[in-house]
Amino acid sequence: MFLKSSFNYINEFYFVLKNQIRKVYLNSSIYNKKISRIDDNVLVYQPSLNILSSLIKYEKQKKKIEEFNVQSIWENKDLKYNDFKKLHSFYWLFSIDLKSSNKVTQSIIENWIKKNQYYETKSWEIDILSKRIIAWISNSKITYDQSGNDYKIIFNEIISKQVNHLINEIDRSSNLNDKMIGCTAITLTGIAYKNNRFLEYGLDLLKKIINTSFDNNYFPKSRNLRQMVFYLKYFILIRELLKDSLNDIPEYLNEIIHFLGKSYDLIWGSLGQSLLFNGNNNSNYKDFDKYLSLFRYKFKSDKFHVSGYTILKNKNAVLAMDTGCNPAKSYSENYQSGPLSFEFFFKDKKLITNSGYFQDHNHQLSSISKTTATHSTLILDNSSVCNFKKNSKGPSMVSKGFKTFDNEVTYEKNYWSIKCSHDGYLARYGVIHQRNLEFDNDKSILFGKEKLIKKKNFKVTNFEIRFHLLPNIKVTKLQDNKSVLIELENSGWRFFSNDGLIGVETGLYFGNKNNYTENQNIFISGVTQNNEQLIKWQISKI
Repeated sequence: MFLKSSFNYINEFYFVLKNQIRKVYLNSSIYNKKISRIDDNVLVYQPSLNILSSLIKYEKQKKKIEEFNVQSIWENKDLKYNDFKKLHSFYWLFSIDLKSSNKVTQSIIENWIKKNQYYETKSWEIDILSKRIIAWISNSKITYDQSGNDYKIIFNEIISKQVNHLINEIDRSSNLNDKMIGCTAITLTGIAYKNNRFLEYGLDLLKKIINTSFDNNYFPKSRNLRQMVFYLKYFILIRELLKDSLNDIPEYLNEIIHFLGKSYDLIWGSLGQSLLFNGNNNSNYKDFDKYLSLFRYKFKSDKFHVSGYTILKNKNAVLAMDTGCNPAKSYSENYQSGPLSFEFFFKDKKLITNSGYFQDHNHQLSSISKTTATHSTLILDNSSVCNFKKNSKGPSMVSKGFKTFDNEVTYEKNYWSIKCSHDGYLARYGVIHQRNLEFDNDKSILFGKEKLIKKKNFKVTNFEIRFHLLPNIKVTKLQDNKSVLIELENSGWRFFSNDGLIGVETGLYFGNKNNYTENQNIFISGVTQNNEQLIKWQISKI
């Protein structure tokens, strides 16, 4: 034990020392000379802002650049991090009226360059720096056009310098989203300046991201639905930039867009609502749908299952269940522990939901929203199926997970069934959880069967099966202690179970990004038994 502690201490000391040495190096004149390699380039391609519209939320009311205080915009040293990030990423350029003064815009950029031409930890972060490059090049009609030769020289030099830094540092980043944004910035620079070194590096990095971050089903290994849409947006952006600039489009890029597009159609396109699995929030992708239509992308899924998500639907109902395993540790930053959780819609209204996700890793609600109890599934001993461990950068990662197995699906016109099991509680409580959801389309009844299969190391413990509801849904528990009435906007439903104690509790709903409100959830509670145990329930339309 002593040797293990000493070894960990030495490793930690070495890691800290290595980071400190690297910080000194990055701020040295040696490193500055290294990234100051300037290719003899001229900005020759200016992308249409329409191509960027999948990423940028354009404001209806455009601002005049003259409204900014040119001299003092970079003087404020007391900005909060998010405000600092927005300012230095220059994404606010997309909200500027293109009729604004080029001279004023370029003066602001020139002042920034004077103050930030050398590497600085905060303003040269990969995310901020990458967005800055994208914003400067994409808005070149006001950031570059009608400028003098001296300005063009320093503009081109700082672009190259920042991209050189990106190329030097991006492999060290563990943030998958930052890698994708950085890849886009490098590729765009290669296209805009006809710089083969940058373009080839960007496309090689793109291929590496696809090979390392996606599973065999062409779905992100994180199993995160938000990240799936994020990647699709950036892949299409890069493809459109290549197409618009008359560069060849790699076949691997066409392929990943094709399969990701099918997943997008399954999970959003034919639903028009968000599924709150695995780190997802309520999102509105209708503008992105318009973007896809504008650039003639048509995706049609011919499956009902992708990467551990089973989604059965018709014109009246949707039944979605998470039948997948937890992602590997390095991809689990936003994972929520909700195996076999489900959501159920009727006529575009969500009846059963999960509670959603609180994204801010520094807030205690982020950890709470990752727990199994915030999902519509079974919980033993008020404990989560997965164990999470907080890493040094903030978000907690999966330290011990589970496997799912015996997944069976029946998808007929009048009858649906999804059955699956997981072993997340096997080691601690000697129990396998098997869930079987059945939906009778003719009678509009959802049947549930929760089987607790006892194994050798079985331990008696309490259980709860939770069914979370949206905040605006009203519930009434009946006096028979077996039924709960659910008042949906367009229909009424009756929850019934003859097994265990039935109750209603107030919980928290995190469906909207970094926000929460109270909601109601129905639960069945009881104690596990020595023999195989079956808990039945049903939700029927009345």
